[in-house]
Amino acid sequence: MEKRQEILFSQMRTYRMELLQLAKSFTEEEADIIPQGFRNNLRWNLGHVFLDQYLWIQALTKEEAPIPNGFKNWFSYGTTPTDFTANTPAFTHLLSLLQAQPGQIFERYADHIDKEYPAIDMGMETIEQVLIRTIFHEGMHLQAILDIKKALSRKI
Repeated sequence: MEKRQEILFSQMRTYRMELLQLAKSFTEEEADIIPQGFRNNLRWNLGHVFLDQYLWIQALTKEEAPIPNGFKNWFSYGTTPTDFTANTPAFTHLLSLLQAQPGQIFERYADHIDKEYPAIDMGMETIEQVLIRTIFHEGMHLQAILDIKKALSRKI
């Protein structure tokens, strides 16, 4: 694996740990609160980040991704916590899925991160390109979570 790819996986793990540290600063109760002016809560953001990364990899590789049943109904783009059911994963379960995900992606794709596939959206042809996109996306949700945290702290 090339140095740039090692750095990419290192960044993916580092940014994920930042997301998880912030998420762990919420209580389980806070994880389900949708502050006024927001569309989603922490739990939705966590499930969405997890799902999004696998959906992009699946779109590129056409391989089945380890997406648990129901995740598309609860966490896809355009969904909200009003779509949650009794089967929607708990906050703590989402934390464990997110913690394991970078290692699982590394295990599965590190040896062929630059293999070219037919291009998908934005001209992405490799796992490396998809990961750059999903890391950026995760950063956007990290900011959304920070904003939720601020909104919740103003109410306390």
